[in-house]
Amino acid sequence: MLLWHEHKAKVVVVSKYKVIDLFSGAGGFTQGFVDAGFEPVLAVEREKDIAATYAANFGSHVVARDIESLSETIDAGKFNLRADVVVGGPPCQGFSNLTGNRAGDPRRSLWRYFMNVVEASDCRVFVVENVPNMITSNEAQMLIKRAGKLGFRIDSGSVGVLLASDFGVPQNRRRGFIIGSRLGACGLPEPTTRNKKVSVWDAFEGIDPKVSYIDPPVVRPLLTKQLHIGRKPQPKSVLRYKAIGPGGNRTQIPPDLMPDCWKNKQGGTDLFGRLEWDGPARCTIRTEFFKPEKGRYLHPVANRPITHWEAARLQTFPDDFKWHGTKIRIALQIGNAVPPLLARAIADHVKKHLRVNKVRPTRRPKASDVQQLCLPLGQRESGASRAA
Repeated sequence: MLLWHEHKAKVVVVSKYKVIDLFSGAGGFTQGFVDAGFEPVLAVEREKDIAATYAANFGSHVVARDIESLSETIDAGKFNLRADVVVGGPPCQGFSNLTGNRAGDPRRSLWRYFMNVVEASDCRVFVVENVPNMITSNEAQMLIKRAGKLGFRIDSGSVGVLLASDFGVPQNRRRGFIIGSRLGACGLPEPTTRNKKVSVWDAFEGIDPKVSYIDPPVVRPLLTKQLHIGRKPQPKSVLRYKAIGPGGNRTQIPPDLMPDCWKNKQGGTDLFGRLEWDGPARCTIRTEFFKPEKGRYLHPVANRPITHWEAARLQTFPDDFKWHGTKIRIALQIGNAVPPLLARAIADHVKKHLRVNKVRPTRRPKASDVQQLCLPLGQRESGASRAA
């Protein structure tokens, strides 16, 4: 996209830096980069309904295929796209403590295909996002080693864990980042809101604590603000909710209401936890935020779990963001996303790095270069599963 500025009858064309988003999901990373003035030229998302969400918000440059088969296209010499930046959050399940952090999980090897695109696109900078475990893994060391062979500089200041609430996200989400640059070490962005964090109260401004229990319209896409829909709880569940005060958790449930499986359970202090108005949410929004037994997902005052709209607000998605899929699939998209405001901080930092080094934006690719990456209708995809 070009911005046209008129001054004294002269037209100045300002080209934007180009970004490729791999494992794009709904487009949280892309949203942050677009807000920072980048132009997305390619997104790769394996799941078709999630790719439809991306397309509804950012355009038809999303390719619904797995990244392994895209690497086969690269090997065949049919990848002609160039970009200034490649970003991506490979599936975190292979590194997450919640799924065992198993060394043999095939999803841990997807970084190789990410780096294939980095190499083929001739980008100047790449950004990898994942759970903190990833950046200390053997896979991260192999990624950094390969990046070094391609001419990327990654020093200790370019690898680390960022707290989302330090960047305007009303949620204490910790994520690991690796930023590589062919222009010299890029480092990581400095916190922008460390001394004045956005609270749950701020995030839920304008949202009625009362919810609808009527399913949303069948027609898709749905706007974020159309997703203020609750699960109809059982009477016993409501009694449990009522027993938990602000900042409390399952330990406040009376013995006669406590499930047997929890009576001798150690740890898990976020389970059936209630959010507090003051300060960021003391939790990470995951894919099953609508189930209070999965974490600190009870509304600060209402006796119910948070809705999709409220979870999207905690992830900093716009109210007019468009979503495809079932309610469960939309929840998966919200929970798996890079919070757009955190992505914006990364994008602003990378953009400054490019400008300081006087990098001229890459030319926009031809539409046909993206179209030829699309799989023929009905072609099967291969490779490691990315099931959430």
